[in-house]
Amino acid sequence: MRTTPREPSPRRYLMCPPAHFEVTYSINPWMDPTKPVDLPLALAQWEDLRDRYRVLGHTVELLDPVPGLPDMVYAANGATVVEGRVLGARFAYPERSAEAAAHLDWFRRNGYPDADLQVPEHINEGEGDFAVTASWILAGHGFRSSPLSHDEAQEFFGRPVIGLELVDPRYYHLDTALCVLDDARDEVMYFPDAFSPGSRAVLLRLFPDALLVGAGDAAVLGLNAVSDGRHVLLPQAAVGLFEPLRARGFEPIAMDLGELLKGGGSVKCCTQELRPANEARS
Repeated sequence: MRTTPREPSPRRYLMCPPAHFEVTYSINPWMDPTKPVDLPLALAQWEDLRDRYRVLGHTVELLDPVPGLPDMVYAANGATVVEGRVLGARFAYPERSAEAAAHLDWFRRNGYPDADLQVPEHINEGEGDFAVTASWILAGHGFRSSPLSHDEAQEFFGRPVIGLELVDPRYYHLDTALCVLDDARDEVMYFPDAFSPGSRAVLLRLFPDALLVGAGDAAVLGLNAVSDGRHVLLPQAAVGLFEPLRARGFEPIAMDLGELLKGGGSVKCCTQELRPANEARS
């Protein structure tokens, strides 16, 4: 466990404004169509997150929102990018299926060659269920992504993929139950009760010094966070995480994405990382 901060390298993120965000159906336990969304507030909260990234020195690329696809704001689900190669998404629910093509179209328009783009055969919901460290790709399954997508990702990226079973429907994606704090040093935090006993044992073996998160902070989606290796942007309600993160040399930054939480997402759900081919970080 490190206790001294390191200077983060600039990151490049893909985000999608919540121009058409609403909750009219329910595909996870957080979504309640009877609770109205304040769209101007959702947009203001999203803009605050985008602007924080830019202030920290990161680049934010924008994906155009498509009418009729209210969940496009959760851009993390649209693809996984590792060393400049793009594994597209295949969504579990028809309500979101058209998002996958919109993401791949963005990559084509922005100079990614077809040889580095793959349309998946098996269900995966992008960085919702894939988390990347220097040594592994951690891959969630149990509610959305298929275990068959793990072999597909390993073959495409040429990196070992570690399957992790999620067992609590509130934590339906890996990025609601685990956050990579320092990808270069394989440092993570996670909520143990979100995982099966075997997956907890695997996490303990791989990450013996991980920050273990309690039920209260997990329940406000405190793990749906983004770290650049030093700054950790996380939901402001996860009050129990701030001091433990500081003790490990991180700088937590509280974000209010309360309106977007109504759709079952927070900081990470809104943020897809565009990892370049020369992604080595010190």
